[in-house]
Amino acid sequence: MNKIKLLLVDDHVIVRHGIKMLLDQESNIDVLDEASDGEEALEKYKLLQPDVVVMDIRMPKMNGIEATEHLIKQDPQAKVLILSMHEDEEYILEAVRKGALGYVLKDAGNEEFLKAINTVYAGSKYFSGAVSEVLVNQFLRQQGSPAPQKAKGTEETEEVDFALTKRETEILRYVVDGMSSKDIALKLSKSIRTIEAHRFNIMKKLEVKSALELVKKVNAHASLKKLVD
Repeated sequence: MNKIKLLLVDDHVIVRHGIKMLLDQESNIDVLDEASDGEEALEKYKLLQPDVVVMDIRMPKMNGIEATEHLIKQDPQAKVLILSMHEDEEYILEAVRKGALGYVLKDAGNEEFLKAINTVYAGSKYFSGAVSEVLVNQFLRQQGSPAPQKAKGTEETEEVDFALTKRETEILRYVVDGMSSKDIALKLSKSIRTIEAHRFNIMKKLEVKSALELVKKVNAHASLKKLVD
């Protein structure tokens, strides 16, 4: 049986070590090498020609999405599986647009991760549950009918779609309740870094610069108020 030759790309040594330990237990997977950033990944891909590249997103020098784009241009048959803590719509959609065949969250179970590797190796696409939801919602928006026009006399307080993901909505609710990033991280069993990344994206989408502005905006819009109630 041919082994899946794999290149592991992540800027955290501990993360790479943990993933490699898992994959080394699999008889059909051979981790050829590791890379700590996108530029190194491109160099090692050219040298090693792996079957699958497991790619993180946020890395120095060149992030995983940029590296994926360059890899696909370099080799249209390259198979990239994104492994990231980010379930934000922007990251997911951009990774898919740049050619990634799969996208799995780092909190996925070992079985799902291994299934994703084997699926991508076979040339098929694999997206974990939360990621699939984002892609389906994007598809429905693209296929949807034009937004209805406002009736005369309609107030600007009517509902607005801020395109928050399910996880962002959950975190927004906790922020409005006054919880700190540390408390939210403990409640959701996530890292503080992950929660802070979500908070940044929430504030970016809602166009606010502080938690106080965030709460005020929630109270000012019916759609946001309904989300957190």
